[in-house]
Order: sequence, then C-alpha cells, then structure tokens
Amino acid sequence: MRPLWALVRKELASLFGAPTAYLTLTLVALVTALIFFDHLRLYNQILFIFATNTMGGFETDTIPDHVNLWDTVFLPVMETLGLTLVGAVPLVTMRVFAEERSRGTDELLVTSNLTPGQIVAGKFLATFAFVTLMMLVSFVYPATAIEQGGLGVLHLASVFVGLWLLALGLASIGLACSAFTSNQLVAAVSGWAVAFVMWDFSWANAFIGEGLAQLLNQLALQPRAIAIHPRYGAFAEGIVSLANVAYFLGLALVAAAVARFSFDLRRVNG
Repeated sequence: MRPLWALVRKELASLFGAPTAYLTLTLVALVTALIFFDHLRLYNQILFIFATNTMGGFETDTIPDHVNLWDTVFLPVMETLGLTLVGAVPLVTMRVFAEERSRGTDELLVTSNLTPGQIVAGKFLATFAFVTLMMLVSFVYPATAIEQGGLGVLHLASVFVGLWLLALGLASIGLACSAFTSNQLVAAVSGWAVAFVMWDFSWANAFIGEGLAQLLNQLALQPRAIAIHPRYGAFAEGIVSLANVAYFLGLALVAAAVARFSFDLRRVNG
C-alpha cells in the first residue's frame, strides 16, 4: 500500500504544481458564486414582489407554489454548473495519463513495484481528491448564504452531493480518455466530446428503436426522457437516490477498467 499512497502524493503534487489546476479551481469557484448569487437575488426579488402585493391579484404574503428555492435557485444552478463542469473538469484530467506517456515516464511506473491496476487507482484517487476540493471551494459562498438565511440547508447539501458525483463521473471519463493518448489537447477534447455525447442521448431517438433509446437514456448523465427522472437533476429536489449514486460510482469503476485496459493494449501493440 505504501507505493500506492506514494503515487497518490506524487500525483497531488503534480496537480497542484500546474497553473491549470489553480485556474480551474478559481474558475469553478467564481462561476458557482456568480450563478448562485444571481439566482438567489432573483428569488429574493420575487419574494419581495409577492410579499408587497405589487403585482396585483395576490394577497399579502401569499406566495405561489412554483416560487421556491429548488425551482428558482437549486435546479437552474445545477443545470448551469453541470455544463460548466463538463468544460472545466477535462482541463484537470487531460494531463494525468497523457503527460506520463508523452514523457515516457509511464514505463518507469510499470517497472516499479506498482501494478497497472494500482497505477490507475492512484491516479484516480488523486484526481478525485482534487475534484472534491474543487467542489468544496466552490460551495463556500452558497453554503454561507443559505446558512445565514436559515433556508434550504439540506437541499443545498443534496445539490452539493449531486454536483460532486457529476464531477467525479466527468473526471472518470476524462481520465479514461487521457489513458489512451500522449497528447493533452487530444485528451481534453475527447473528454469534452464523450461527456457531451453522454449528457443526453435524446438526439439519437429519431434514428434508433424505442428499446435502444430507453437503454441509452438509462446511461445518460442527464436523461431527458419523460419516463426517466433527470439523473443528477434529482438532487436539486432533495432526492438522494441510491440508484443515481450507484450510477456515478459505476461510471467511475467502468472508466477505471477502461484506463486499466489501456496498459494491456499498449503492451500488445508493443
């Protein structure tokens, strides 16, 4: 286990040694704060308008059911931040495997005391730790604003879990893409492409049968089919579903297996 944790420490040091990591941390934190503040401001304005009865037709302090935190704040914030993460996370994962391959240092790892499975596990763990830090930093302002207002703390926790799981899923996709190339740009672009394709398969419904369409929607990051509840969007409603948690954890395991396969494929190709 000691070589594995040594690899994790090395990967974390490498991640924090790159300016891209700090740029991504700053970008995600800034975008999260701006988007959350803007929707929270809009929500408070709507509450004020209804409370002061300036729109007419409503009794004072009578607020319609559709004016609530999860519909006005949490759900649109998750939609926007989800797409932000699709663009930001591959910037972190693009170099994890690709840089090793371009420098030839991956051969040194293979000939060390680490097995290919341990190498993949170490890189995944280090990246997941960085992504977790990224999400924690980005939620400092939303958590402070909600806690001071005394509203929706549990809902905010559910939103954080949903976005954190999505970030881990996107990181897994990016790592799997990085494992098959020595070019960081190719790794980033392929990570973006796969994530956008998996975001919603409804675009393919017109070209495939109903059975295959339902299967693809089950595999989507954010399915739009009426019969299927939005994958991570359910967290915006405070629903922490075991099935949705299992989906993202399963995605990470599949991506790790794909990254592990890249070592065998390279060995076969010489």
